[in-house]
Amino acid sequence: MPDFAPSVPDGSDGVDLCAPFLLHLPVNGAAVSMFGGASAETLVCSSGAIATRLDELQFDLGEGPRWEAARTRLPVLVPDVHSPLPYSWPVLSKALEKTGVAAIFVFPLKVGALDLGVVELHRTTPGSLSTSDQSTAAVIADETAWHLLRRVLSVNSPDTDPTVDTALMSRREIHQATGMVLAQAGTTAAEALLLLRAHAFAKARTLRETADEVLQGRLSFAPHREAPGRPGLQ
Repeated sequence: MPDFAPSVPDGSDGVDLCAPFLLHLPVNGAAVSMFGGASAETLVCSSGAIATRLDELQFDLGEGPRWEAARTRLPVLVPDVHSPLPYSWPVLSKALEKTGVAAIFVFPLKVGALDLGVVELHRTTPGSLSTSDQSTAAVIADETAWHLLRRVLSVNSPDTDPTVDTALMSRREIHQATGMVLAQAGTTAAEALLLLRAHAFAKARTLRETADEVLQGRLSFAPHREAPGRPGLQ
């Protein structure tokens, strides 16, 4: 069996978790995202601008194969993003028209009952992964999941440890902004994040830009005074 252990520097702990997918699979790009704990919704590595944009679009819009894979804990294979079957993500499909992404393959990253994230693979031309390629992707995904688990276990409190991996904290501002929106709108954390996503989409901004506006006090979701009880954008 080939050695799938990542070995190329990614600027954090000396390995590039995306490289093995590109080396052993017929794909054009890869991105590894991590969910849960202090590093919730974090882009750990990306092979390039398109892979980064694909991950960011799904994160911002809250729809797409990455969420399906995370929910089902099963691979989600989309050989042609312009085909509505068997999945349908209308907003994402429209947004993908400007990215050059033609096919997406998402594999969950899990260790036993522990869900760590997903790897998002894409091709710039339509086409399926063979059964052999799917098996290879699953093996690499398992290796990646174990590597992420070891990385997380080696990281102490992100609030007190100055050596914490900055890549794992790259979306911390979004979670801070979500907490502020939660307090402003008197809603749940899930609903607060949904408000942030909706505003970002409506204003054609990224979720990070919207979160920064909240953190800087330029955007508030507190209810309008003339309409108590209803979340408003100020």
